[in-house]
Amino acid sequence: MILLRQLLGDVLRRLRVRQGRTLREVSTQARVSLGYLSEVERGQKEASSELLASICGALEVPLSQVLREVSDQFALAELQAAPVLADVPDRERLPLAETVPGSISDSVFPEVKDMVAA
Repeated sequence: MILLRQLLGDVLRRLRVRQGRTLREVSTQARVSLGYLSEVERGQKEASSELLASICGALEVPLSQVLREVSDQFALAELQAAPVLADVPDRERLPLAETVPGSISDSVFPEVKDMVAA
């Protein structure tokens, strides 16, 4: 099963690491305990909307960007975990992202595909 809290934690950790920042730096600026932030990043704790806003503020990233990235990852994970659809006739299947005009390609978010494949 795909857990939203794990995908959210992965996105937050990746953003923090990309910035070259430590858990301690971000937790101090977000005013959350280091241990709790670590648990959120590892997908072990559900973060409240207030906590997410504080973490995003410390990372200087809009919450909407984080949620959009999580949503993209969730969609990819659902597509990859969809062998149940093997019995669905082709005419009843939804088109894959690569075939939908105007859809977000892997070149826009290459790390999303890498994370889902891991």
